[in-house]
Amino acid sequence: MEREDLPTLRALGFKDAELKELGLWEPATGDPVDLADAYIRRSKKSDDLATLRAHVRDICRAASSEEKKIRRVWFEQRSASKAHVRREEFEKATAALLEGRSKTLYVWRTDRLSRRGMGAVDRLIDELTPRGARIVVTSEALDSSLPGMRLIFGILADRAREEAATISKRTKIGSDAHKAEGRWPGGVVPYGLRCPKGTGKLEHDPKEYTTARQIAEALLNGDTPKEIADKLNGERVKTRKGKQWRAQTIIHLAQSPSWAGLIPDRERVTDEFGAPLDKWHRGGNPLVGSDGHPVQAGKGVITFAERELILAKFSARSRPGTSFGDRTRGIRKAATILTGLLRCPRCKGPMGNGGRNYRCLARINQGESVCAGIATLRERADEAMATMWINHILSLPPESPTIQAIARRWLSYQDPAKEARKNAVSAALDSAAARELRLQKEFFIGGGMDEAVYTSLRSDLTAQIAGLKAELAELSREADLSPLMDPEALAALWDVAGIEGQRALLKAALTRVTLLPPKHIGDRTPILQRLMPEWRDNGHEARIEAVLDAWDKRRPQQ
Repeated sequence: MEREDLPTLRALGFKDAELKELGLWEPATGDPVDLADAYIRRSKKSDDLATLRAHVRDICRAASSEEKKIRRVWFEQRSASKAHVRREEFEKATAALLEGRSKTLYVWRTDRLSRRGMGAVDRLIDELTPRGARIVVTSEALDSSLPGMRLIFGILADRAREEAATISKRTKIGSDAHKAEGRWPGGVVPYGLRCPKGTGKLEHDPKEYTTARQIAEALLNGDTPKEIADKLNGERVKTRKGKQWRAQTIIHLAQSPSWAGLIPDRERVTDEFGAPLDKWHRGGNPLVGSDGHPVQAGKGVITFAERELILAKFSARSRPGTSFGDRTRGIRKAATILTGLLRCPRCKGPMGNGGRNYRCLARINQGESVCAGIATLRERADEAMATMWINHILSLPPESPTIQAIARRWLSYQDPAKEARKNAVSAALDSAAARELRLQKEFFIGGGMDEAVYTSLRSDLTAQIAGLKAELAELSREADLSPLMDPEALAALWDVAGIEGQRALLKAALTRVTLLPPKHIGDRTPILQRLMPEWRDNGHEARIEAVLDAWDKRRPQQ
């Protein structure tokens, strides 16, 4: 019969001969007063096993001097300072004492027992003392059963907690510094990439990159995550863990800044009291450096511009709800250009895709009692709307607000990375201006800052603000409007835009289109004469005409 902890002791690197010398070879039996348990802990896997073996040897020597037999050695790799971390092996070790299987718990040092402060250790001693059990700390010569030791335990436990806070702060400073320098912070590397040990940089994984790039190109082409997952599963391509692809897997992959080779700046999950947990929200945003640019961690499957374009496509196919795209619930990929713009003339409600036709949604969903409904062929309505849009845009002057709006909307659709960069630079400029104001207030009003320090900081801030202003001016340059002035170029722009692009162009120019009902069955009125668009640039003129009409009606009364 062998000891229950023999596999653990061998995993720590002990040889059988040494275990026999330490008295850890045969199972320990006897009266609980003569038995003891030992608890060994390390915070992370990188801690040296030789150190842990030395802890075990010290504990065995202390037990031998007290003529105690080690019933079991409990070992685990857990944090002792985080309240949300459950230490199963520690709970089993204390349960052995509470249940009377032994009367002594050996630990090498107080911080190996707990880093949660005086309260946690005091409660444990309160539970053990009535049962005649005790805690012995070998390196610090502490015994909880001796008079006056409880106070010392409490002081050392609080010191251990303060050390944990210092270690946590030092670790965070080091991690933040590495991330600011573009070093991969660790963790699971996205599919298609790898991080060679010791480099801190991402690079393409030869085994996965080809498939990962196919996923990226499919997303850029507008394919839905479900379509991509179905195609990969049909080709018997597995994930890194050998599982089937899911749409949610594709979404999480595309949302990850690391997939673009960028350092992620993720939000940490907190408990109900606001204390941080060892979990982070998925996705996140790229970490922005002091120059206002995303910090690069090496190569990515996609570029930053491609990431922004993919997220923009996700956002265009999403609505409030659960997590999809920009953390909203997904809707189907757009198949028509007038959905959301076309209106029923009877109920004034929206018309949607009904197969080959545009149909009144109120008639479809609520029945004839709500609206008699109306329908028209989708193809001819789309062609007529394209003609009307092109003719209307050509009739507008270059300084028209609609032309400018189309240029901005088309730019954000074609180059979302530029728009995202523009927003980031604007935010960085506001932040720098606020810091400059606080610096001046501290120097001129507070009076606690040295003039040389103020001059140096002011110079750095001024240079940063000047650089941000220059970049913002470059990003804010007016778009080239020449394609909107030439009929052939405008028609070509419409044709290459695709459904989502055409929807964006229409929404920049009009608010809605009402489909007039036919005069009678078999009415052959051209569809161009039945579509009544409400152009955005006509809004001001319409308001003026409405005021003049109201004045004309009042004149006879006066």
